[in-house]
This record gives sequence, structure tokens and C-alpha cells, in this order.
Amino acid sequence: MPADSLVIIPTYNEKGNIGNIIRKVLSLPGDFNILVIDDSSPDGTAAIVNELIELYPDRLFIEVRQGKQGLGTAYIAGFEWALKRNYEFIFEMDADFSHNPDDLIRLREACVSGADLAIGSRYIKGGKVENWPTNRLLMSYIASLYVRIVLWINVKDTTAGFKCYRRKVLEAIPFKKIKFVGYAFQIEMKYLAAKKGFKIMEVPITFVDRKEGVSKMSTGIFKEAFLGVIRMRFLNYDK
Repeated sequence: MPADSLVIIPTYNEKGNIGNIIRKVLSLPGDFNILVIDDSSPDGTAAIVNELIELYPDRLFIEVRQGKQGLGTAYIAGFEWALKRNYEFIFEMDADFSHNPDDLIRLREACVSGADLAIGSRYIKGGKVENWPTNRLLMSYIASLYVRIVLWINVKDTTAGFKCYRRKVLEAIPFKKIKFVGYAFQIEMKYLAAKKGFKIMEVPITFVDRKEGVSKMSTGIFKEAFLGVIRMRFLNYDK
């Protein structure tokens, strides 16, 4: 029976993490497959993945894109790849171990049990963040609260990037109408899933700040998210 679960991992300069995260995910029960979307990392991330493909030829895949094109477009490329290959459960996960691979099992179980979109949440009971400075934690929490107020969605961790979609959610979202490529993309996908009436469930996780590599967060990303939320509120995605 072919695997029904695909974990999409976007990468840019993740050579310090990518080998370990791949081995960990592929060691989990449940027969997860992995698709790495690499934006031509100059540090050789793709070469490490290609070496591992020789060990996991039926479970590990890579798509290398020209230049740094952004988180949102990477995930959309991964979603389209997954839908063409009939995966039922499609995951978003970071390469840097800020998302615990063991939690993939819990996110999948939430979708098997009835959720259409399961979100690894830092801000519900049982969820927490480790190794973040207080100002960053406060900024993230306030950002999620701001999104909930502006968009009227009942999701505590609106900026979360650790998720499991059932394929029907991705089939219903018009990727060509997605407006954002940074962290606002994460908000936009949740907003569209909620607008279309899909059942969203938050699963508590512990988010751990990266130990290897450099964070991709920037003031530009925050600005896109802040202004983008207001724009989303008034966009007509049905046109």
C-alpha cells in the first residue's frame, strides 16, 4: 500500500539540519514520505538530500528551484506536487527542529479523527515555546491575537507553520489567488480554510528555537504579515 502522508520541508541553507531531520522523519512509524523544496541553497543542502535519496529512493524526493522565491511559493509547489500523487495527508514542517518530528504522528491522528486541518499550536493549553527571548514571544502572541481580531477566525496560533492538511482542503483553495509569500502566507491559508468551512483543530506542541542555521525572520516579513491581514479581510477570493 503506498504511503498516504507527505511532509513538505522548504529549505534555504539548511545543511546543518537537513540530514538529521530527514533521518528522524523517515524513522517514524506511519510511513511518512518527504518532499524537500530547495531554493538553490548555496551551502549544498540539495547535495545532502540527493545523497540520502539513494538510501530512501521511494520515500524521499527533492525539487530544486532557481533562486530564493519565498516560503509561500515553496509550499504551493509542494502542495501541487502532493495532489498530483494522491497523498491524503499533507504536512508543512520546518527543517530546523523547531518543530518536533514526533508531533507529525499527533497531527495526523487529529486529521484521521475528524479534523480537516490540524495545527501544531504554541498558544493553547499544553503548548509552549522554548529558547525564545521574551520580546519575540510577546510579538508572536500579540500577532496571533491581532489576526484573530481582524479576520474573525477561531485559531489561537494563527501564524503557526507546523500543520497537516487533508487533501480536500488543498483541493478547495485556489492557489493562484494566494497573495502572500512570507509568514502572511501561513495566516492566509488558515483564513481560507476557515472561510470554506473546514474543521480546524489545534494540537499543543512545544516549539523550540533553532540551534543550527540562521532564522529567515525579518522586519519585512513582519510588515507583510501586519499589513497583509488587513488586506485579506477585504479581498474577494471567489472572483
